[in-house]
Amino acid sequence: MSFVTRRALSTLIPPKVASPSGLGAAQDAARMQRVVSFYEKLPRGAAPEIKAKGPFARYQARYFGKNPSAAPLIHAIVFLVGIGYAQNYYFHLRHHKNNAH
Repeated sequence: MSFVTRRALSTLIPPKVASPSGLGAAQDAARMQRVVSFYEKLPRGAAPEIKAKGPFARYQARYFGKNPSAAPLIHAIVFLVGIGYAQNYYFHLRHHKNNAH
C-alpha cells in the first residue's frame, strides 16, 4: 500500500484510545484518565453554523444553501442580457442617438 493511501486511511480510522491490555493495568490508569478527561472536555452536539462573510459567500448561502432555488439562473440571464445590451449600445446604438440610419 502506498504512503498516500495509508495516510488517507489513517485519517478515517480513529486513534487506538483504549487497548484491552492497558485497561486493567495500574501503570496505564493515569494515562487512561488523561485520555478520558480529554474526551470529556470535547464539545457535544452539532457544530454551530458558519456565517457567510463575503458577498459571494452570502449569495451562495442564500441561493445554494438549505433551500436552493432557480434564482441564480434568472440572475445569470439578466446579467448576460444587460452585458449584451451594453455592448450593443457601445458599438452600435450610440451612433444612432441623434441620427437615423
